Amino acid sequence: MVCANCGLVVEEELIDRGPERRAFTADEKKSRTRTGLGMSYTLYDKGLSTVFNGYRDAQGNRLKDETRIKMDRLRRYDNRSKFDETWKRNLSIAMAELDRMATTLHLPQSVKEQAALIYRRALKMNLIRGRSIDAFVAASTYAACRQSKVPRPLKEISKASTREHSEVARTYRLLIREMKLKMPVDDPMKFVPSIASKLKLRRDTEQYAIDILMRAKEGQGLTGKGPRGVAAAALYMACLDNDDKRIQKDVAEAAGTTEVTLRNRLRGLEATLKSLPDTPEKEIRQIIE
Repeated sequence: MVCANCGLVVEEELIDRGPERRAFTADEKKSRTRTGLGMSYTLYDKGLSTVFNGYRDAQGNRLKDETRIKMDRLRRYDNRSKFDETWKRNLSIAMAELDRMATTLHLPQSVKEQAALIYRRALKMNLIRGRSIDAFVAASTYAACRQSKVPRPLKEISKASTREHSEVARTYRLLIREMKLKMPVDDPMKFVPSIASKLKLRRDTEQYAIDILMRAKEGQGLTGKGPRGVAAAALYMACLDNDDKRIQKDVAEAAGTTEVTLRNRLRGLEATLKSLPDTPEKEIRQIIE
């Protein structure tokens, strides 16, 4: 919306929410609402580009041969103009890869949008020149998961990507350094549901593990420890206390850690719980002999 006198842009990105077709009754007007996708960063053109499609006019009649040939030529020119710049071709490839990874990892739409936005910022900063597009897509996806607190480890994202784990990790460190991103520290409690789901534990056991972590957090027993290892240790402790037993090997595999790390984190949790004055005797008994 532009002022006709001075050229001042009063408002931009106006959206017409009216009907797309004529309506002759109130019911038709209500049912014939505007359809189509809204603006999205996960589409290379944000879903705002136009297309030449079909061989019929507005009344549904077939176009004449001369007009149809002209429309075909215009369609080719339109498609070429969309990819005449390098960054457009780059985004087209990257957004297709992002869509594939998000489907494989079962990521919500909000995380997908955040990953697309991070990738667009990296492209604008010219970080991708001479580097792998797929590696930057994977790194952007992991950064979006960290910012949104969605539990997806880097190994799982690297496995879904077409690039090696070392390259994805190196690209992620580059993103953090150059874009000055500040990632929140992972909390062990956010990994408990996914690990418990893999082990098929009861709901009360999962909740008991979260209670153990909350009490350990009060005693400053989670600082400087790997969150997945601590979550696995709390779940194993809850399994023993609730008679929902699982062996250490299965718990460690579900958490993506080792049995040695699991036992070390168990000892740390036991020492922390012992130091708390109001911890019941059941929760502080020795689990590892």
